[in-house]
Amino acid sequence: MQIIGILNVPKNKNMKKYLVIGNPIEHSLSPKLHNYWLNKNKIDGDYDKKLLTEEKVEEFLKLNQNVSGINVTVPFKKTVINYCTELTTLASSSQSVNTIILSNNKIIGDNTDIYGFEQSLKDLNFNGLNKTAFILGAGGVASSVVIALNNLGVKNIFISNRTKNKAEALAKDYNLVVSDWGKIVDFDIVINCTSIGLKSNDNLGLDFSNIKNKIFYDIIYKPKTKFLIDAEGLGNQTIDGKMMFLYQAQKSFEIWHGIKPEINEEVINLLHD
Repeated sequence: MQIIGILNVPKNKNMKKYLVIGNPIEHSLSPKLHNYWLNKNKIDGDYDKKLLTEEKVEEFLKLNQNVSGINVTVPFKKTVINYCTELTTLASSSQSVNTIILSNNKIIGDNTDIYGFEQSLKDLNFNGLNKTAFILGAGGVASSVVIALNNLGVKNIFISNRTKNKAEALAKDYNLVVSDWGKIVDFDIVINCTSIGLKSNDNLGLDFSNIKNKIFYDIIYKPKTKFLIDAEGLGNQTIDGKMMFLYQAQKSFEIWHGIKPEINEEVINLLHD
């Protein structure tokens, strides 16, 4: 399988090209969603997905100047920062890029994950005042979740990661409290920011069996993870990453096209087909 290369230029030279990069990438529903919105809004464009390896990211970004916009998923949200010529305020403050604008030989990194996560909790009337959050994982999306939680009023945030020094680095930057991996702290909401759960047999290996009446949030939107299935079985409220995914995509689309696409039942059902 050839992982890197110049994308085929659309037959219509005026057609704009967009895509999502990541590894793995098979699970991504971004093409399905964005192509639906492109069609609905009568925009002459096409959205695809591309599997990359870490060492090929720079080459890909520099070779594909015929692309107008790129979404970035696991595990490249921090990697791409090294190759951006500019960062928006949100991308800089989070040190995480999930949306790229390519224009006039510039590679501009932006962040719509903050908006996506924050809006998904606002939909549920989540009030962060006097709440404690527990974040699992210190990868590319964790800082976005922290900033969104702060915006919602959550000031007491614990973080745990298998590689402790990564959690410590984030804790220093965002005033978090580090908890050893495997230790379950008292929390109101716990968020899985790891990629553990993308595969059906994935297991975080953490014991939440005594936790009840809390909120369990997983940024993974498909499939439904063991993390959420187990929590639901114990009577906890569970939230998957579906609405975060939709809202971050909506914001990316608006950045690229100047149009805020509608999120309705038809759009939500696209993720279940």
